[in-house]
Amino acid sequence: MPNISQETITSLQQFDTPTVCNVIELFNVRLRSSGYMNKTITACFPELPPMVGFASTATFRALSPPRDGDVYSSIDRQLEGLVDIGGPPVIVFQDLDEPSAAATFGEVMCTTYQSFGCSGLVTSGTGRDLDQVHSLRFPAFTAGTCCSHGSCHILSINIPVVVGGITVYPADLLHGDCNGVTTIPIEIASEIPDVCGEFMDAEKIVLDYVRSHEPTAAGFTKARLEMGDAVQKLAGRIRRPQ
Repeated sequence: MPNISQETITSLQQFDTPTVCNVIELFNVRLRSSGYMNKTITACFPELPPMVGFASTATFRALSPPRDGDVYSSIDRQLEGLVDIGGPPVIVFQDLDEPSAAATFGEVMCTTYQSFGCSGLVTSGTGRDLDQVHSLRFPAFTAGTCCSHGSCHILSINIPVVVGGITVYPADLLHGDCNGVTTIPIEIASEIPDVCGEFMDAEKIVLDYVRSHEPTAAGFTKARLEMGDAVQKLAGRIRRPQ
């Protein structure tokens, strides 16, 4: 399981997901167009603070009844596996029904997950009971909403799943807020918070200038180049060799 300290998890929660994505790019450990979920996955409660945790993955169907058991018997097995995550779990569902036939989660499931220490839920399907889940302040990310649970059941647990256009593996580190959800490469996770702070300081050069009373195009260019130099120096220090 990932060896990421709670201090790192707490620090990552202080930054928005776009800043985390910007910083991951500087390490040059993956393509800039990979590792984050596409626009099909959006935050149900965009005002909540960032969600950070390790993926507990599963597949889901609701169009036809399960051959045996029910959704809650599957959750029993899912909950038993959370102790092996090594940090706060994020429940990640791939809805195998296309289009989604019914809600992946509701109040009971989210209350249960939260009570077992989960920091959020992501599904390629839909959710329901949003008023009740909102009152829990439990971050949830979906491709939409649906009023019924249909014949909901979990098929497989802790396998690679495809959500939002990317493959999410069990124990992947996830970061999500009102802007979307990204994975964070484990090998650089502990460095991300400090670099986020430095990156924001670099951005502040331009932000402070354009917020001045009488900015000019020439002044903007100077501030932009100064910011670029600061970012390049930062990237040069942390960039991983290929």
